[in-house]
Parts: sequence; C-alpha cells; structure tokens
Amino acid sequence: MVELKTDTSIDAMYEAGQVVGRALTAVREAADVGVSLLELDEVAHDVLRSAGAGSPFLGYHPSFAPTPFPAVLITSVNDAIVHGIPTGYRLRDGDLLSIDFGAELGGWVGDSAVSFIVGRPRAADVRLVETTERALAAGIEAAVVGNRIGDIAHAIGTVCRAAGYGIPDGFGGHGVGRRMHEDPPVPNEGRPGRGLPLRHGMVLAIEPMLIASGADDYHAASDGWTLRTNDGSRAAHAEHTVAITDSGPRVLTAR
Repeated sequence: MVELKTDTSIDAMYEAGQVVGRALTAVREAADVGVSLLELDEVAHDVLRSAGAGSPFLGYHPSFAPTPFPAVLITSVNDAIVHGIPTGYRLRDGDLLSIDFGAELGGWVGDSAVSFIVGRPRAADVRLVETTERALAAGIEAAVVGNRIGDIAHAIGTVCRAAGYGIPDGFGGHGVGRRMHEDPPVPNEGRPGRGLPLRHGMVLAIEPMLIASGADDYHAASDGWTLRTNDGSRAAHAEHTVAITDSGPRVLTAR
C-alpha cells in the first residue's frame, strides 16, 4: 500500500532530510587517506546526536541479513556496491567510497547516498561517479505527477546503459516515510509508461547503483550484508529522498 503524504508531512520529512544532508557533508569532509570507516561512522553518529535524531539503519534486520546492521552509516569501498559495514579499514589514496545514511526525526525518515574518491582520483572513477549522479538527476526529473514508476526507471537505466555500466539486478529505490522502506519499489531500469502512476504526496528514495565493468551480477560478502561485484570492478551509488508534488519533484535530502 502506498501512503500519500500531506504537505505538512512532507515539510517534516524535509527536516529529517536536512539532518541526512548535514551528516553526509560532514562525513565527506572527514573522509581522507588514513581515516577509518569506524571513525566516519562516529562523525555521522555525532550529527544524529546533535539533531536529536535516530537512525533507521542501526539495528535494522531484514530477512536476508544474518545479523542486525551494526552502524548508523553505510560505507561501501571500491568493489562494494551497497550495504558495506564500517570497520577499522583505513582509507587509501584513490579509494572510491559510497556512503549511505538515514535519519529519523519526528517520526519521519530521510535517506540519501553519495559516492566520491578519496585522495587522487582516477579518470575512470570520476566518470563512474559523474554518471551515477547524472542517472540520479534523470530519475528525479522524471518524478513528476502524471508519469509512472517506469518513467523513473527508464530515465535512470537509459543513462547507465548508454555509458556502458552495469545495474545490479533486483536492487533499486523505494518508498519512504514513517519507515525506511515502504511501497512502491523503484527499479533502476524499466519501460516508460508502465507501473504505478505518480501522484502528489508520494515520497520516493531514488537510488541508482552502477557497476563499472558493465556486468550486472554481484554476490553477498561473508558478513552477509555487503554486496560486491563478481568481477572486482568498482561501483558507485547515489540517492535522494524525493517528494512528488503538483509543482514538481522536491528533493528533501538536498545538501
């Protein structure tokens, strides 16, 4: 069931989204060669504490995972696509880091992600990250009243495939609101004009994930959470929480 949010609820979700934006900005500023992923998790945790917000990630335990998620920040490095658990790993020059973060404030959730290179960038990684951001922008542009879920999926998939990148099968965006994951699912590839019609009050987490080699396959790492590319190629992830409104898409997690 898809819940349509009131304008007042969307404003409240914007406040949660701004906590997310501040945390991602703080983590990105702190990420440097030699900094550990656990230290970045603590930076994000500090933002939650200062805002009086909670974490929808910490303790989250879906059916596919062997254990609850142990952190407030997701940190996926190089060949990790999504769901990377922060560890004592210290960032190295040229690492491609994707960070995904959520905040719960006043009973509403915001969810967003960004990818970037630590230290000296490789041209191939820059192109991958830029294309991921373009795919996200295309998906947001398609998130208008009168379109359908398939239009968002088609916009994202068109950018990804035209650049020669892979799209992890079965993973994509989702509705968001009182809970981190709500209906409807938002695929990263699909046919235009198909799927659920977009209506004022729908709020979606739109999140393209790209694999550099062009392959779509992946596997779960031994921790049961981290998804890694099968061929070891690098991956990138970008996400915003977006409200569908009669005046156009409203990005609630804008940084």
